[in-house]
Amino acid sequence: MKKIIENVPKVELHLHLDGSVRVETVAELLHMDKEVVYSKMVCDSYTKSLTDYLSKFELPLKVMQTKDNLKRIMKELLEDLKKEHVIYVEVRFAPLLHMDMGLTMEEVVESLIDGMREVTGIECNLILCCMRQAGNGGRNLETIEIAKKFLNSGVVAVDLAGDESKYPTDQFQVLFDKIRKEQIPYTIHAGEADDYHSILSAIQLGAKRIGHGIAAIQNEETMQILKDHDILLEVCPESNLNTKIVSDKKDHPLKELYWQVPVSVNTDNRTVSNITLSKEYEDAIRLFGFTLDDIKKCNLNAVKHSFIGEEKKEALCHAIEEGFYDATH
Repeated sequence: MKKIIENVPKVELHLHLDGSVRVETVAELLHMDKEVVYSKMVCDSYTKSLTDYLSKFELPLKVMQTKDNLKRIMKELLEDLKKEHVIYVEVRFAPLLHMDMGLTMEEVVESLIDGMREVTGIECNLILCCMRQAGNGGRNLETIEIAKKFLNSGVVAVDLAGDESKYPTDQFQVLFDKIRKEQIPYTIHAGEADDYHSILSAIQLGAKRIGHGIAAIQNEETMQILKDHDILLEVCPESNLNTKIVSDKKDHPLKELYWQVPVSVNTDNRTVSNITLSKEYEDAIRLFGFTLDDIKKCNLNAVKHSFIGEEKKEALCHAIEEGFYDATH
């Protein structure tokens, strides 16, 4: 079964670039010992909180400040995804976090698109993250302008990320009025570090996809709204374990969510969580009794709710159906 999971075509919608940088690359660029870098970048059983988890991003962000490094890191991520037969991915990042050494947001995005172009056999688009701590103006407005400039030319959407308990989702009405005015698709992190009210706020802001969203299970009305309006939850089980949202992976509500609302399975941060998409699906089979048909459905859900055109969606769905058929016959 493990080999089948590795070989079937897969789609990932919730993947952070800065949490998915190769340890070897960071060690090389910072001239540090690989084992030391690993200990500072990768979660282990001693990771106690979201604060601990977020500390794992400090080293990768240090090296993600030049055009060449950004291009290389993007290229390497796509090479890693391609090895496990991911055929389409939406990679997200916050441009404002990559300007410490003088790059403009435009240069950051261009560097990543250059890296994307160097890898064939996998299709990739970017989602630009606005950060909650940046409020409704300033760098977040600039992020929206850059997203508009590159829309459908490497960028397909924007996101709102950051501490949702400290900066509640309902505070960003002005920002999303602007995003809608510019006709940019969007997803919103919600229901991860906050309760289901954050998800309801994201829905009121017009989100058709919710990053994480596992707090929806707390409230029947929220679940019904997600179902009725066909709003996808971008679920990331291993990440939720690392941040102690669940204390044991077998207690994750993935199965309950999957049976009631549209769900896709994602890694969130491949390196920080020491996870692959194949491993997430293996765990779904082992812990929750998922079948290959369930895994296929999660991938088809991802395609349906991806931020690409209908023609490309149709081609991806065909590739998934064909790939799963070939793997099981």
